[in-house]
Amino acid sequence: MKIAAWNVNSVRARLPHILRWLAECAPEVLLLQETKSVDDTFPFTELAEAGYETAHYGQRAYNGVAVLSRLAMSEVEKGMPERADDPQARIIAATVTPPAGEAIRLISVYVPNGQSLDSDKYEYKLRWLEHLKNYLSVAQECWGRVAVCGDYNIAPADADIYDPEEWGEAVLASSPERAALSEILALGYKDAHRLFEQPEGVFSWWDYRAAAFRRNRGLRIDLILLSRLLAPACLSCAPDKTPRGWERPSDHAPVAAKLAV
Repeated sequence: MKIAAWNVNSVRARLPHILRWLAECAPEVLLLQETKSVDDTFPFTELAEAGYETAHYGQRAYNGVAVLSRLAMSEVEKGMPERADDPQARIIAATVTPPAGEAIRLISVYVPNGQSLDSDKYEYKLRWLEHLKNYLSVAQECWGRVAVCGDYNIAPADADIYDPEEWGEAVLASSPERAALSEILALGYKDAHRLFEQPEGVFSWWDYRAAAFRRNRGLRIDLILLSRLLAPACLSCAPDKTPRGWERPSDHAPVAAKLAV
């Protein structure tokens, strides 16, 4: 079973890329972030024609998350119960069951960017991550087999930054952000990418400016986290840089993991 995550930076703008990648790579599940769409403008019909059932939690012009699945979905949940009053559409969960396999809880997550260390948005990000930790703790206890995939807006380690000295303690790599992510991992979740030996310079996001993609000045901020019961089933995990080189791409590449389930 292949699962993937992709911050598409507008589902309508990137729909041809999404359909092309689905046809070429055929994941059973694709979790989207930053759809920047409400249901009225979301391409449910086009995705259904491509063979995918979709659950979407949208917001006009900002945020937005979705789960696309070739397997039947159930128990869809939008948002986190602890943050029921939060208007930002940043998390959606659904359950799928592979043929002859056990149920897997899939969570598409779009962590706030934080903007800068002196911003209110940074404080919001840290609070949001604390709620996410509580939410994922409950999810792991309830479901056992959980995959939390998406744009975390955190580079977990210096190896995940093109030049950690240049980046320093800026947002996406600051110590408090990394500590918050480490607390989630301490629950038993594993960064699927780090389950395997990886070459240097593997990233999932490149700024549109300064020829960052051509120069491979990127960050690995799109992660697939697997719960303690699901991680042993992971066979591989890596970003697919190919769509980043297409015309008018998202600034993120999809990240895909194969699971023996």
